[in-house]
This record gives sequence, C-alpha cells and structure tokens, in this order.
Amino acid sequence: MGARQVPRAVRVVVNEEFAPVEAFIHEYVADLSTSGVFVRTKAPLPVGTRVNLKFSLILDELHVVEADGEVVRQSMRPRGMGVAFRGLTPEAARLVGRAVRDRVERVA
Repeated sequence: MGARQVPRAVRVVVNEEFAPVEAFIHEYVADLSTSGVFVRTKAPLPVGTRVNLKFSLILDELHVVEADGEVVRQSMRPRGMGVAFRGLTPEAARLVGRAVRDRVERVA
C-alpha cells in the first residue's frame, strides 16, 4: 500500500498589485489558501520557524488578518517561503475562506 495522498488546498493569488513595485517591498503575501500563505521575500526563514502573520485582504472592505504560522518550505523561484497556518481565530478563518472562494469564483 502506498502513502495516502492529501489533496493540496486551492491557492489563489492575492496582492497582485504589488508585482510592479516588488523591488521596493521587502516581503508580502503573494498567494493564499485555507491552509496557509506564500510570502514573497528575499530572506526566507528556515523551515520550522514559527511566525506571527499579519496581512490585509480586500473583500467588500479592507480586513487585517492575524495568525500564527510555521514555515513549511522555501522557494528560490519565486523567492519566498510557504507558511502553514497554526492558529487562526474563527473570524480570520472565515475571512480567509471567503477570500479564497471569491477569487476561485472570479476565475471560474
């Protein structure tokens, strides 16, 4: 028997408006799923590092999401790190879920 494959969460691009000014921004959340975020950064933290996340989502209005996370991977292209959520309040989970659903529906 092989290892059970866990389906990967749907990821959506957020903060795409930062792409033209990336040279001036040190780090930002580039994409989002219900399980975590990808942070574009020139200095990714080591895998296993616990982090406190704070990022903005624009839905019907601007929302600030705060969450505990853990670096689970690093990437060279694009340069950055995958951060899994390790603690989301119910309100933050609702906002993240809504942002992902809204983006998926817009693309579909």
